[in-house]
Amino acid sequence: MSGFQDLKLKIKRGETPFYRFLRGLILGAFRSNLPLPGFLKTIYRGWYEIHFAILVFFRRLRIYFYYEPMFRSRCTTVGRNLNLYLDLPYVDGHVDIHLGDSVTITGSLYIASGRFQEKPSLTVGNRVILGGGSAISINQAVVIEDDVMISTNCRISDNDGHPRDAVLRATHAPLGKRDVRPVLIKRYAWIGNGAQIMKGVTIGEGAIIGANSVVISNIPDYCIAMGNPAEVFLRNVGRPKTAPNPPL
Repeated sequence: MSGFQDLKLKIKRGETPFYRFLRGLILGAFRSNLPLPGFLKTIYRGWYEIHFAILVFFRRLRIYFYYEPMFRSRCTTVGRNLNLYLDLPYVDGHVDIHLGDSVTITGSLYIASGRFQEKPSLTVGNRVILGGGSAISINQAVVIEDDVMISTNCRISDNDGHPRDAVLRATHAPLGKRDVRPVLIKRYAWIGNGAQIMKGVTIGEGAIIGANSVVISNIPDYCIAMGNPAEVFLRNVGRPKTAPNPPL
């Protein structure tokens, strides 16, 4: 151990009154704050607003002239008023992407497709919100209908990624039919933060999926489901007056 590292360790441990004094002095310096009288508070408040206004302005320029055109060029079809809020979505693979009008992507988004199907497709309806930090894995089809809200850090996948059979998995064999099934998220659905929607699942119209839930089976319309695996806890929640009631 070098002499400097030895000194740092003695100060951290406070082995003697002198080292404890030095530790207190250093901690006090790191925890101290600049005095902020009234006139300085007004100045710093103005600088605070200007600081973020400049950041937002240049971020918007970057998105408008760089990120949005590049992402639109990667998509097969794009509606009007695409809104990228922070980052450029990363698309890995040959998936066809169809976006409706007024789609908002609030942060980083990872879209991936594998080698198992010729034309995997992601279809996103109008006025859909896709949360930042989310990932969508597509080998056949994922459909997200109008007015769906998907929170941050969600995972949607229409496939298992690898075969279930251990030998096939070890040899990186292609997925079988049972390993790939399309996902449908119907209109008005709300997917909570960190939720995972697995292959073959249909999320019903207006359904709400609780945060960090893992959905492995279909969820009926206007239900609240949560848990791992997700279970329906409440039914007929948020159903509009114009929506038909479910059959008895």
